[in-house]
Amino acid sequence: MEELIQLRHELHKNPEVSGNEKNTAKRILAFLEKYPPNQVVTNLGGEGILAIYKGKAKGESIIFRGELDALPIHEINNFNHKSIFNGISHKCGHDGHMTILCGLAKTLYENPLEKGSVMLLFQPSEENGKGAKSILKDDKFTNIKPDYAFALHNLPGFNKNQIIVKENTFTCAVNSIIIELNGKTSHAGEPENGNNPALALAEIISFFDSKIKSDVALKDYCLITPIHISMGEKAYGVSAGHGEIHFTIRCNSNAQMQNIENHLEENVLEIASKYKLKCKISWTENFQANENNVQAVNHIRSAAKTIHLDILEKQLPFTFGEDFGLFTQHFKGAMFGIGAGHDTAALHNPDYDFPDEIIEAGIKIFHQITKEILNA
Repeated sequence: MEELIQLRHELHKNPEVSGNEKNTAKRILAFLEKYPPNQVVTNLGGEGILAIYKGKAKGESIIFRGELDALPIHEINNFNHKSIFNGISHKCGHDGHMTILCGLAKTLYENPLEKGSVMLLFQPSEENGKGAKSILKDDKFTNIKPDYAFALHNLPGFNKNQIIVKENTFTCAVNSIIIELNGKTSHAGEPENGNNPALALAEIISFFDSKIKSDVALKDYCLITPIHISMGEKAYGVSAGHGEIHFTIRCNSNAQMQNIENHLEENVLEIASKYKLKCKISWTENFQANENNVQAVNHIRSAAKTIHLDILEKQLPFTFGEDFGLFTQHFKGAMFGIGAGHDTAALHNPDYDFPDEIIEAGIKIFHQITKEILNA
């Protein structure tokens, strides 16, 4: 484990944000050179890497995914492996997820498969929701059709090394809307000569608020969070002619997200028309819900039991977004959690650090899933 912990600390110390993971990818490739796969695909969907370990005979294929990117968050920890970059740090544990995949690479190299294949996908740009989409659109990935796809995520607030599973929706669908309203500026003393977007913005806020159903247990769960608003300029003699507002929307299924997106768009356009405003609607940072395949979840359960890891059956989905949901739309797959401990800071907090104590369990459960499916 010493080699892997050292790797994790090196990755943590040198974080790179989404779309800029060039040096991170180089570090992963340098590690893989010591435990060479049968095939390596680079620059996949950006800086992505696919390391393929093949068995002696044909069989089923499995993808395990980890993430390359860090977050634009300033780290406040003071340990030796703290981020060397101001305003960038691994606050979601992707350094740990990459390390687990590297540990699996080492295991597969030292214990070659008898049959089938295992593909380790180091994915770029998870945090902005672009990575999975770019991988799936890449010509180098077009002919890759795994029988199963798996990913894990560390989860502070749960017992260390506890495996958290859930069938169907594991993480919610998340999408963010940007609404731009254009009217006409005028003198503040003659607002009737212009079209000020203030009342439209107020009505949109009120309407969106009326659509919130914050209990994630509800079938039509919908959480809408205001993120940003701007209007006009700080010019007190001018009645504003432009306004912009952003919201993030969360639903517990992809179907529900589609319904609420259409409903919100229709009503925004009606409100804009009512106040004689031109309206532009765009969406950004889309995350599909991770809709876990039951058979895939059963393989996780079985693997955890075999290696004597505690299992927690999650009753309700997690409300954060994760772009692995796009993989579970295309392939039979599942995401699961691994407990990061109760004394670990929450994800995306400036004092968070991935706990090294859970690396070994992450490697072992991925390897055991491999053995379960490939009968190795």
